[in-house]
Amino acid sequence: MNDLTHLNAKGEANMVDVSAKEITARTAWAEAFITMSEKTLSLIKSGEHAKGDVFAVARIAGIQAAKKCSDLIPLCHPLMLSKVQVDFEIDSENNRVRIITMCRLAGQTGVEMEALTAASVTALTLFDMCKAVDPAMEIGGIKVLEKQGGKSGHWTRG
Repeated sequence: MNDLTHLNAKGEANMVDVSAKEITARTAWAEAFITMSEKTLSLIKSGEHAKGDVFAVARIAGIQAAKKCSDLIPLCHPLMLSKVQVDFEIDSENNRVRIITMCRLAGQTGVEMEALTAASVTALTLFDMCKAVDPAMEIGGIKVLEKQGGKSGHWTRG
């Protein structure tokens, strides 16, 4: 018995057939963190970064990334997302930004990969926009926080 759904009986890569699954409302939340110098965080918070509003650009990049997830992850289904949200929480005490993403749709498969992709690309965009000032930034803590819908129902990270 093979528990990995992306492998067929022969062990070959396989896109899961979701055609028999019920259409349900599905939502997933993910997060990522980017840690930076105090100076870099100050530039972002004050809006004085030479590249302008880095949060606005990173938010758009995250939304676009969620929409392109199936182009990036080989066995992901192309999904008709109904909502993608990217939010930021500034943690001045730890010189980092928490990125929280949410993806939603009514469909036959979950949106965890889209939420993770949005969080990842948002963090990468912040890095790209700030690397000239702070090449030592670190990205980490990328994970699914919660998901709702589908056969497995509601799951929250413990």
